[in-house]
Amino acid sequence: MCADIKQRRRDGVITWHLDRLNRNPSELEDFIDLIESTGADVRTVSGGDFDLSTSDGRVMARVVGAFARKESEDKSRRIKSQKRQRAQDGKRVSGGRRAYGFNLQHDQIIPDEAAIIREIASRVLAGESIYSVCVDLNERRVPSASGGMWSGQVVRRMITSGAISGQVEHLGEIISTGNWPPIIAPAQTSQLRRTLLNRSGGTPRAPRRYPLKGLVVCGRCGAKMVGKPRGDGTRRYFCAKSVDGIGCNKTTIISESFEEFIAEAVLYRLDTPELQRQLITAAAQDDQAAVLQEAIDISQAALDELAEAYGERSITLREWLLARAPIEQRQSDDSRKMGQLVGSSALEGFVGHAESLRGQWSDLAPDRQRAIIGALIDHVTVNPAIKGRTRFDPSRFEVTWRV
Repeated sequence: MCADIKQRRRDGVITWHLDRLNRNPSELEDFIDLIESTGADVRTVSGGDFDLSTSDGRVMARVVGAFARKESEDKSRRIKSQKRQRAQDGKRVSGGRRAYGFNLQHDQIIPDEAAIIREIASRVLAGESIYSVCVDLNERRVPSASGGMWSGQVVRRMITSGAISGQVEHLGEIISTGNWPPIIAPAQTSQLRRTLLNRSGGTPRAPRRYPLKGLVVCGRCGAKMVGKPRGDGTRRYFCAKSVDGIGCNKTTIISESFEEFIAEAVLYRLDTPELQRQLITAAAQDDQAAVLQEAIDISQAALDELAEAYGERSITLREWLLARAPIEQRQSDDSRKMGQLVGSSALEGFVGHAESLRGQWSDLAPDRQRAIIGALIDHVTVNPAIKGRTRFDPSRFEVTWRV
């Protein structure tokens, strides 16, 4: 509109009221300059006409604009206050479109969609990437809430939302328990938010080409081995020396046979009675996870309080370092235990039914394989090869199981 007036394609403006034209004083000043330079006319349906070519007309327009700005700010403040009050009362703040997993009124769970949410949460908590999950859902033709394709942004926003665990989120902060049924446990939401919201944005992480990445440890020096191809492109796990000197640069194992061996060990273990006895029930997991999450939050609060005390010079650097170490150790131990609990959820449907998984294993994405393996295995130690032994040697491996 302003461009048309400037190019003299229009010689006037009709608006319902001047406060509908703009509510920003700086925009009004620019508009006054435009009207003065072009001689265009301004008329309102309600509120009178303003002759912006005169001093009195400009003053009145500025006064009306100031009041309109105040009214807008007051309204915004009231709306924000109402939303926060609703959140504190445990009521849903947002409205409009139906949230995935719930009906339009958000008071009933849709079982099929809830099962997908639980599956996504379990897979991501077990280490699978959001990118890999999206690819799988789209290949299975699982519709999103809008009926379209899944994207990383949609999945991330959904599973980090407090709503799916029956919690009210306001301005990015979970502040109360909602008045609707949860789909996943609050402890899982906390773990998902800690895992995903701390990651930087950007291009989604591509699926792993090395499904055992992060799980392989060098038996010679104790460092974690990395996936690194040889010059001819053959995939392998290699103990590479890092810039800080960690790693011996000596131990190596060809990936294909090694990964097949570990996969068979995992599939075998899935059918053992020992595993079925060790896996705790879902209800017990939720209770235990809630206790662990509370302990993790308490440790974090203690670290924050300690940092604040050091920032205010209430304690010395030495005191801060001495007090911080045991708190961080407790938090690390609790986080590891939490990871073991939520990791076992990736095994749902497979315990005691390894044969069905064996038939589809080779078709699973490396990230999906990694999630299942990581739920059972803490790490695999690869010892140095025996001189003169050129064949694949399973005796080199020591598996440390989670469960």
